[in-house]
Amino acid sequence: MGRRSDHGREELEALILDAGREVMAEGGYARFSAREVAKRIGYSVGTVMHVFGNVDRLVMAINARTFAAWTLWLEERLADAQGRERILVLVDGYFAFAAQHRNLWSAIYEHRVPDEVGFTEALVTHRRALTGVIAREVAAVLPHAGEETIVALTGSLIATVHGHCAFLLGGTFALIGVEGTIGLAEARVLEILAANGATLG
Repeated sequence: MGRRSDHGREELEALILDAGREVMAEGGYARFSAREVAKRIGYSVGTVMHVFGNVDRLVMAINARTFAAWTLWLEERLADAQGRERILVLVDGYFAFAAQHRNLWSAIYEHRVPDEVGFTEALVTHRRALTGVIAREVAAVLPHAGEETIVALTGSLIATVHGHCAFLLGGTFALIGVEGTIGLAEARVLEILAANGATLG
């Protein structure tokens, strides 16, 4: 593998992110190691830290990529959906993406960003893009709702679906003997929207 002089900063950043995403996907956040990332690309861990500043910023860069991939993945599934089906695509899509990219999905929620570090602009931008897709679909079935209501409902719906998904993937629903988890999440989302006056044809 080439040494530092073989790559410009942008190339090196891309190499690190590609390797970092692989390491995260394979072992999850708990086993994530900047040293392993450096090893895979043939550079020192010091070089990785020089590019990203610290491990937290590297993890946020990886999570930002996950948000971006998730947004694209969801938009592709919404392309042919109509009416009420679009809401169900959002719910089903959450479960499907989490199941297919479990470690990358989990890393988004497991990583705690220190106050002194703060969220990176890229992480915030890509997170907003994903939640923006959901807010857009919520607004479509609640055309008379104000922006504040849409934002609040979007957050509540995400929390509802995430809770069901986390219980499913973590084995909690199996432990307490609950089945049909995705259907339950769909029902709760539709109930919340209907209670707020949504038109769900």
